[in-house]
Amino acid sequence: MALLNFNLSTPPSHFSNSPSSSLSKTPSLSLLPTCSISYTNPSNLSIIRGTSSGLFRIRAMTPSFGSRLEETVKKTVTDNPVVVYSKSWCSYSTEVKQLFKRLGVQPLVIELDQLGPQGPQLQKVLERLTGQHTVPNVFIGAKHIGGCTDTVKLHRKGELEPLLLEASGKMAES
Repeated sequence: MALLNFNLSTPPSHFSNSPSSSLSKTPSLSLLPTCSISYTNPSNLSIIRGTSSGLFRIRAMTPSFGSRLEETVKKTVTDNPVVVYSKSWCSYSTEVKQLFKRLGVQPLVIELDQLGPQGPQLQKVLERLTGQHTVPNVFIGAKHIGGCTDTVKLHRKGELEPLLLEASGKMAES
């Protein structure tokens, strides 16, 4: 994390293009009663906060953990024909995994309860993306199918296997 320190007494012209700064554009500054300076820059620099000593810090922002997890989920479901977010002890998750096994499908199974602290965070991301807070959370061909009831219902209606064939065909083409 890159930190740049500025003294409150430094004229604003010294905030841009100084040799000690890697800032390429003149920042938009606004002094607030709380001694904060707002800085907007597309190169991921965060809000500057003042300290009692009159020094300010600029922090290079990295994507949040939640947004990185969201990108990971999106990439995972795109890169795999069938993905099941599951919990090893969940009977509904077991039912879906057994259904896929009977159909000769080997989904990528991610056991949320075996991921440590990342498991509940990943489940929150899944809820944000799908609106579903329970497991199993099933994706076929990068499309959210739903949970156990939804998957079994598709199978009973004869609609699951065509989805699986289409998803595996798309992966073979890639």
